[in-house]
Amino acid sequence: MDLLTLKNVLKFLSTIGVALSLFFLLPILAGYLYGESIIAFAWFDLLFFTGNALLFLLLYRHRMQMRIKDSILAVNLIWILLGIAGAVPLVLYTHAGCADGFFEAISGFTTTGATIYSDIESLPKSILMLRSLMHWLGGMGIVVLGVGLFSLINPTGSLTMFRAESTGIRMEKITPRIKDTALRLWIIYLILTFADIILLEIGGMNLFDAINHAFSTISTGGFSTKNASLGYWQDNGLILWTTTLFMFVSGINFLAHLRLWGGDTSGYKSEEVRWYLIIFLTLSLLLTLVHFTASADTLWFSATHAFLTISSVLTTTGFASLDYEKWGSAAIGIVFLAMFVGGNAGSTAGGVKVIRHVVWFKNMFSQIRQILHPNAVVGVYIDKSRVNGKILGSVSGFMLLFALTNMLVTLYLFIRGYDPMTSISTAVACVGNIGPGFSLTGPAENYAFFSATDKVLLSFAMIIGRLEFYTVMLLFARDFWKKY
Repeated sequence: MDLLTLKNVLKFLSTIGVALSLFFLLPILAGYLYGESIIAFAWFDLLFFTGNALLFLLLYRHRMQMRIKDSILAVNLIWILLGIAGAVPLVLYTHAGCADGFFEAISGFTTTGATIYSDIESLPKSILMLRSLMHWLGGMGIVVLGVGLFSLINPTGSLTMFRAESTGIRMEKITPRIKDTALRLWIIYLILTFADIILLEIGGMNLFDAINHAFSTISTGGFSTKNASLGYWQDNGLILWTTTLFMFVSGINFLAHLRLWGGDTSGYKSEEVRWYLIIFLTLSLLLTLVHFTASADTLWFSATHAFLTISSVLTTTGFASLDYEKWGSAAIGIVFLAMFVGGNAGSTAGGVKVIRHVVWFKNMFSQIRQILHPNAVVGVYIDKSRVNGKILGSVSGFMLLFALTNMLVTLYLFIRGYDPMTSISTAVACVGNIGPGFSLTGPAENYAFFSATDKVLLSFAMIIGRLEFYTVMLLFARDFWKKY
């Protein structure tokens, strides 16, 4: 690593560190308002702020020009910083081990929602707020926030950084300057969050629970303030349908929401959104039917919980209102299928993403047509535009890396002695940033039983999934270090 790269990366990390320490004031304030001891948390935050501020001031005159290598390194290292920073308060206040704290923090910032806590309601209010805040910051992407901060450091902005963090096949700038796009995305994010808070309060949640659940919902994270998650309000249709709606909306490409700001609804008419809606309605209706026929519940009750479950799993949020493992094998199969879909590219959801499935299936059928008609000119079209070969290759590579990573994590867990369903579903739940799996990590369970080594490995599986493989895999390519 040359000196220029080191300075660029350290200045970026220190900038994010300063911003993060300011956000940490929110859980500290929550603890203070509820009469909790906040001294240790406050001291840590002060030291964290001071260290990052001093490093930033030391590099203040250094003008950052983030090259590809610098961006990739910064994006990878920021998650380690976030994991450590988020873990310290958890270790201080919940007596969690270092691996436990790191796992919970990474699960928070990657919006996975897997937790090591069995009695969530006994946690201090400051820690509950911290967990939800980590979701909320990680939802839109801490690096997209960093792009906005780049206006203070690098007036030209950083498109390479935005591309490194943003999910999906491609990233459109929308506005002439990438920092302006990032700022508008955050404004939309705030609007959705406040709207969700208000509706949850109207539905009957107190303000603290409403804020925490809105943070988790809009970020498609899944941390709750209750042991039973949304099952605590299982008979409150307004709260459950509100959460279902906002999870679904948050799973749509945020650039579509951004276009709506300018009065353009075309973003909602894309092929990806259409298929996203079709998949959501199909799986929700099937699960409703399965639940209704397998239980004594009313059709409305079955639909309420089925739609919430599919919205939660499809968008990789991870909320649970009922234990769907008790609904029978058909229900497990439907939910398991939803785990592999994901939300839209450019949304806060994790997973494979709907657009990749659409491109992959269209490419498969085009290859079949090519075999049947060797002289025909066939291609893959999305929204009437031909998909070029680079994108087709990227999608195929992503699918392979997704399958390979899940296979390796599954194999590791199986060798460690866990049953096949636990091993497979836990791998998919972590790599896909979903949260709950099946069997030992089902919606009514948690991840506390895993060893420290298991938790660290699963933490890195969450990071790899959050960065969508390529950003991490580049670090292991010799040409990456030589060429860039």
